[in-house]
Amino acid sequence: MMLTRRHFFGRTASGVGMAALASLMGREANADTNEVESSLRGGALTQYHVPPKAKRVIYLFQSGAPSQQELFDPKPVLRENEGKELGDFVEMTQRVTGMTAGQKSFPLAGSRYKFTRCGKSGIELGSELLPHISTLADDMCLIRSMQTEAINHDPAMTFFQSGNQLPGRPSFGAWLHYGLGTSNDNLPTFITMVSRGTGRPNCQPLYDRLWGSGFLPSTYAGVKLMSVGDPVLYLSNPAGLDPVARRRMLDDLARMNQQKLDEYGDPEIHTRIQQYELAYRMQTSVPELTDFSDEPQHVLDAYGPNVTKRGTYAYNCLLARRLAERDVRFVQLFHMGWDQHFTLPKQLPGQCQDTDQPTRALVNDLKQRGMLEDTLVVWGGEFGRTSYCQGTLNAETYGRDHHPRCFSIWMTGAGVKRGMTYGKTDDVCYNVVENPMHVHDLHATMLHLLGIDHERLTYRFQGRYFRLTDVHGKVMHELLS
Repeated sequence: MMLTRRHFFGRTASGVGMAALASLMGREANADTNEVESSLRGGALTQYHVPPKAKRVIYLFQSGAPSQQELFDPKPVLRENEGKELGDFVEMTQRVTGMTAGQKSFPLAGSRYKFTRCGKSGIELGSELLPHISTLADDMCLIRSMQTEAINHDPAMTFFQSGNQLPGRPSFGAWLHYGLGTSNDNLPTFITMVSRGTGRPNCQPLYDRLWGSGFLPSTYAGVKLMSVGDPVLYLSNPAGLDPVARRRMLDDLARMNQQKLDEYGDPEIHTRIQQYELAYRMQTSVPELTDFSDEPQHVLDAYGPNVTKRGTYAYNCLLARRLAERDVRFVQLFHMGWDQHFTLPKQLPGQCQDTDQPTRALVNDLKQRGMLEDTLVVWGGEFGRTSYCQGTLNAETYGRDHHPRCFSIWMTGAGVKRGMTYGKTDDVCYNVVENPMHVHDLHATMLHLLGIDHERLTYRFQGRYFRLTDVHGKVMHELLS
C-alpha cells in the first residue's frame, strides 16, 4: 500500500508527541527549588522555582484605559496652567494617535475632581470619584510609573494579556495553567468574565484570543462565563437527553477519541477528552457556583445593588470571590468603557460608580475570609491618558487621548507591600521620572509571587523557546513584602 504524506505524519506523530510530553514533564525537574506542593497537578513544572506567596490571581482589567489624572496621580500643575500648551512644559517626543495627530494645539486639561490623602498611609487618591476604593489605601500598592509600548487599544490589551502586541501568544492565565496545572477538578483553571460599563457605550471589542492559549495546547485556554443563557456554552444537556444517557454517550466518545489519540498522538485529541469530562463535571459545579442564595444579605449589600444582575461588574466580582474559594487559579474580569476621549466629566463618574463599590467589597470580602493573604488582586487598564485635551478644551466636554508612556495601576494581596506608592511622574504626567515599571516587569513580578521564575517557564514553538516576558522583564522586589 502506498504510504501517503498524511499517513506518514499521522503514524509518526505519536512518537513525537510522547517525546514532547516527556520534555515538558522533565524540563524543570532539576530546578533548585523548594518542596513540591500538592497543588502542582498536571503542569509543566514539578517544583516551584521560588517560594510562592500567591495561590491564585484575580485580575480586574479595566478595558479602555482609566484616566490616571482623575483617579490616581494628582497633578495640580495641570489645573494651574489650564489651556497652556503641553509643549511649553515638556519635549513632546511620545507618539500620538491619529485622533489627535492633526491638532494644532495641545492644551493642558486639569482634573475637575478632588484628591484626598487616604488612610494611615496618606496615599492621595481621587476620592470624589472612587470613595470606596479610596478606603483601600492602606491595603494597596499603587504603581504610578507603569509604561507600555502600544498606543492603540487592541495591541495594548493584547500586550498586557500575552506579553506581545501581536496576536498568537498565550495569555497570562494560559501560561499559569501550563506551568502549575490545575488545583481543582470540577472547574476550569482559568476563567474570564466580561461586563460593559456605563461610561462609553460604544467601546472597543474584546476578542476571545485575549484569554486564549496561543501556541500552547488549547486545554490551557481560559473559559469565558457568559452573561446570558448557560454560564458556559452548551453546558445544559440537549432536550430529551437525560444524565444517564449523557454519561454513556461521553464514555463511548472517550473510547473513540482514545483510539485516535493512540493512533496519532495529537495533543488536541487529549484536550478534547479532558474538556468533555470537565464539561460533564461542570454541569453540577457551575449551577452551584452561580447560585447566590447561600450568600448572607450583608455580603450582597456590600457589593452593591447590581450584584444579582448577571453580566454586571458587581455580579462578576462576587463570582470571582466564589471562584477563588473553589481554587480557580486565574480569574480575570474585563470591564469595558474606560475610554473617555470626549465628555469625560459626563462619562467617567458613571464608569467609576460601576466598579468602585464592588471592587472594595471584593477586596474586603477576601480579607475577612483570610484569602487576601494568598490571593493576588490586580486593578488596571492597558495604558494611560494624555494630560492635554483631545479636541476643544471645555470644562464640560474635555477628554483625553491615549498615553502609553506613564499611567497607574494598583495591586494588593499575597506578597505585596501595602499602603505604598511606587514610581513617580513629572508635574504634567508626561514622563516617568522615578522607578519606571514595564508590562514585562509586571508579568515577571506576578509570576514570581506565584512561585515561578519568568525566565524558566518556557515552551518550544517553531524552533525556539518562548516565554511570557519574551527576552525582557525583571522582578520588582521593592514592591514585595
